[in-house]
Amino acid sequence: MAGLGWMAAAALLMAVGLSSPAVAAQDTPSCVPPAYLLATEAKLKGVAAALKTTRKLDILVVGSRSSAILSAENSSYPGRLQALLRDRFPGVTVNVTVEMRPKRTAVDVAGGLGTLVAERKPVLVIWQTGTYDAIRSIDPDEFRTALGQGIDAVKQAGADMILMNLQYSPRTETMINPAPYLDAMRVVAQEHDVPLFDRFALMRHWNETGEFDLFSPAPGIDLALRVHNCLARALMALVIEAAQTDPAEVRIQR
Repeated sequence: MAGLGWMAAAALLMAVGLSSPAVAAQDTPSCVPPAYLLATEAKLKGVAAALKTTRKLDILVVGSRSSAILSAENSSYPGRLQALLRDRFPGVTVNVTVEMRPKRTAVDVAGGLGTLVAERKPVLVIWQTGTYDAIRSIDPDEFRTALGQGIDAVKQAGADMILMNLQYSPRTETMINPAPYLDAMRVVAQEHDVPLFDRFALMRHWNETGEFDLFSPAPGIDLALRVHNCLARALMALVIEAAQTDPAEVRIQR
C-alpha cells in the first residue's frame, strides 16, 4: 500500500482480521488479499477530512444486485463495510447506504451521479459498474467515456470516488468478455486519480487459492456471506489506505 507503507499495510490487514486461517470464516476470515491489489496512489481527501474533522462519514454505494444478499441484507458488503468502519473508528458516525441501479450501463448511471450526490451529500461514492456493460457488449470506448463523465460529476458535486469493477465468476467468464471493461476501468481510474477496488482480481485470487469455490453449481448463502465479508474487509483497507489515515490517530482525537 502506498500511503501507509508496506509494513503498516500488513499490520492493517492483520488488525482487520485478514490474516489468520485458523479463525472463523464469517467473523474473521482468512482471505488475505495480495497487498498489491490494495495499493493506490490516489487520495481520498474528503474521507480523510471527514474522519479527522467532522467525524461523520457518509458513504453511498451505487451498485446492482451484486451489492446485496437478498436473504441477508445487513451482511452484504455495504452493510459489513459500515459495521467494520464503525468498529475501526469509534467516535466517528459512519453510514453506508446503497442506491440500486440494476441492469443499467455506465452511460445510464453516469448522467445522474452529480444530482444523486447533490441530494444525498455523501463524502464518498463507491461506483460498482461494468457487469451489465459486458453483458450488453457495450462499446469499450463508450464505456470509458461514461466512466470519466461519472467521476467528474461526482467530484464536481464535492464527493470522493472509488471505482469498483466486475465480480469474478469462472462460469460467466465463459459467456462474456470482461477484459475490455476491466482495462478501461484501470485506465480511467489512473487518468482521473481515483482508487480502483479490483473486485474481479480479488475474487479470482481467492478462487484460485482455494479460499472460495466460485465454480460450485450450488454456492449457497454461506459462500455469499463469506465473499461479501472478505470484500468488505478489503474495501475498508483500501479506504483507509487512500485516506492516508491511521485509525489510532483518529481514536486519540476523541
